[in-house]
Amino acid sequence: MRKILVIGAGRSASNLIQYFLDKSSQENLHITIGDLSLDNAKKLVGNQPNASAIALDIFNEEQRKEAVQNADIVVSMLPARFHINVAKDCITYKKHMVTASYVSNEMQALDEEAKVNNLVFMNEIGVDPGIDHMSAMKVIDEIREKNGKVILFESFTGGLIAPESDNNLWNYKFTWNPRNVVLAGQGGAAKFIQEGAYKYIPYHKLFRRTEFLQVEGYGKFEAYANRDSLKYRSVYGFENIPTLYRGTMRRVGFSRAWNIFVQLGMTDDSYVIEGSEDMSYRDFVNAFLPYSPSDSVELKLRHSLKIDQDDIIWDKLLELDLFNPDKKIGLKNATPAQMLQKILMDSWTLEESDKDMIVMYHKFGYELNGKKYQIDSKMVCIGDDQTFTAMSKTVGLPVAMATLQILNGKIVTPGVQIPIKKETYLPILEELEEFGIIFNEQEVPYLGYNALNS
Repeated sequence: MRKILVIGAGRSASNLIQYFLDKSSQENLHITIGDLSLDNAKKLVGNQPNASAIALDIFNEEQRKEAVQNADIVVSMLPARFHINVAKDCITYKKHMVTASYVSNEMQALDEEAKVNNLVFMNEIGVDPGIDHMSAMKVIDEIREKNGKVILFESFTGGLIAPESDNNLWNYKFTWNPRNVVLAGQGGAAKFIQEGAYKYIPYHKLFRRTEFLQVEGYGKFEAYANRDSLKYRSVYGFENIPTLYRGTMRRVGFSRAWNIFVQLGMTDDSYVIEGSEDMSYRDFVNAFLPYSPSDSVELKLRHSLKIDQDDIIWDKLLELDLFNPDKKIGLKNATPAQMLQKILMDSWTLEESDKDMIVMYHKFGYELNGKKYQIDSKMVCIGDDQTFTAMSKTVGLPVAMATLQILNGKIVTPGVQIPIKKETYLPILEELEEFGIIFNEQEVPYLGYNALNS
C-alpha cells in the first residue's frame, strides 16, 4: 500500500482525512495520523481499516524520523513554525511533502536540495494561501493566453459566520485561530500599489480604510488591507502592474468597531499587565482609560473615543459584557491582546449548531486591443457542521488533492513551490467543484481601483 503520513489532527484536518479515507481502497492508500494527542488522532481514524493513529511529538527526533521514514509522502498540518524539522527529515529520507502554510525563508532554503532529490515540496495550498492562488492564476493565465495585459488585481478572503448562524451585533465569530484575529494587521504598515503609486496604511489607521464589496445572495462586505500585497508581484509575474491589493473580508461595520480596541491599545501583545489574573473585564477596560474620581468606566470610554450612546458601536461593546465587574480574566502574566482574546472567546466561540463560511472575491482588470476589461470572480463555501467546517473544507481538501496528485505522478515539478502552475491548479480546481467550492466569474464594466478612503 502507498503510505501517507498526516502530522497534526486539529480542526482543519477533518475533511483532509475523510478525503483520504474515501479514496483509500480505490487508490491503495494507508493513512497514518500522528498527533501529540493520541485521542485526537484516534477520533479521526475511527474504525477505518486503511488508517492508523500514532502519538507523535515532533520534538522527539527519533519518533519523528521513524514516522517520516515509514511514509511515501508527508502532509504537515502543524503550525507553520514547526514545518521545518519535518521538511529536513523529508530531504534526508527522500519523501515528498505538502503543507498549507506560507513558504518561510527556512523552507525556501531547502529548494535546491528538494530539486536535487526530485522531491515536490508543495506549500500554500490551503484556502488563503492556496485556493486564492489557484483561482487567480487560472484567470490570469487565460487573460495572458489571449494577449491581454493585467493592470489590476485585487483579492479578498474572509473566514466568517454563515448567515443562518449570524446572531450577534458584530456579525462575527471565531472560525479559525482567535489569536491571529486579535493580532491581525500588526507588524508594520499595510503595503500595496494603486495606479502606480505605493500606498502605506499604518496599523492605527488600518481599520478605518476599508473597501466595500457586494456578493450576490450574501449581501455587503467590507475589506481591510493585508500587511504586504507587494510580495505577490513576483509570485504572479506582476512586476509592473499598476494596482495590486489584497485584503481581509468582514461584514460591514466590523472594522469601525474593532478600531476601538486598536485605539485603546487592547490588541498590544508586547507587554504584560500586572495582576492580570485577578482583573475583571471592567478592570481591564479601565486600565486603558484616564483616572476620574467621579466618572464611570462607561462614561470615560465614550468620552475618550467620542462614542455616542446611541451609536451601534456602543451596543456592540455592551454585547461583549466588557463592563462586567464580576467576570474575571483569569490569565496570569497576560498581555493586553491575550486578555482581549479571552473576553472575545466568551462571546464569539462557535456554538454546536453554528456553521461557518468562507468568502473569496477577486477582481482582475486587463487591457486587450486598446480597451480595458474587468472580471470579478467570487466563491462562497458554507460549512456542514462543527466537524466538517467551511474552513476545514477549503484548507484540507486542496491539501489532500495535491497530495494524491503528487503520489500519482500528476504533479512532478520538483522543488519548494506554491500552486501557481497549471499542472497543479487545473485538476484541483476542477475537483473542488465536486465539493461545492465553485468560482463564479463574470465580465463587468472596468471600474479601476475604487477602494474607499484610499
